[in-house]
Amino acid sequence: MTTASIDELFAHNQEWAARMERDRPGFFTGLLAQQKPRYMWIGCSDSRVPANQITGLEPGEVFVHRNIANVVVPTDLNCLSTIQYAVDQLKVEHLMVVGHYGCGGVLAALQDARIGLADNWIRHVKDVRDKHSELLEGLDLQWRHDALCELNAIEQVLNIAHSTVMQDAWARGQKVQLHGWCYSLTNGLITNLHMTVPDVAGLEEAHRQAVAEVASRVRK
Repeated sequence: MTTASIDELFAHNQEWAARMERDRPGFFTGLLAQQKPRYMWIGCSDSRVPANQITGLEPGEVFVHRNIANVVVPTDLNCLSTIQYAVDQLKVEHLMVVGHYGCGGVLAALQDARIGLADNWIRHVKDVRDKHSELLEGLDLQWRHDALCELNAIEQVLNIAHSTVMQDAWARGQKVQLHGWCYSLTNGLITNLHMTVPDVAGLEEAHRQAVAEVASRVRK
């Protein structure tokens, strides 16, 4: 596959904009009128995982934040500020943490591979690995990577639930559900990890059941 030059990207953009306006008159005017997404997607920076296309949503229907290995930690003010804007200002109703099978950041954490400055970021995924070491070590090697991708998404949902943003939102009665998913590059399908959190009540039980389901699924 030939990589497009920068000039070609501008040409593609012009072609795309003209095609959209031709096929869907008023498309861009509609985008200007409002941004009221019901969904927020926190995913990996991997270029093969486009949030809109995977879910069949239009631009303006999903608010997106991405980083290496879809990590959410209390020290990342970039991510937390984005979540707060989505929850407090846009009033999203569903916030999904979406990992993906074959994630390079998760694999680096699993194998203790050194990749550079990002090692410091991937330390958070290693914390997930260490937390679930007994589960992971009991799996065949072929399943460990998939399992850690799923466990990482589940743990990031837990981190969001414990954040002041979500705690405050739920305390004032705002209806926001958190979800943990994992996307497959091989078939384009999303696995629901059943880490669904509608409020602070039952959080730990939801986490326990989601982790148990990971163990059950990969051992089949």
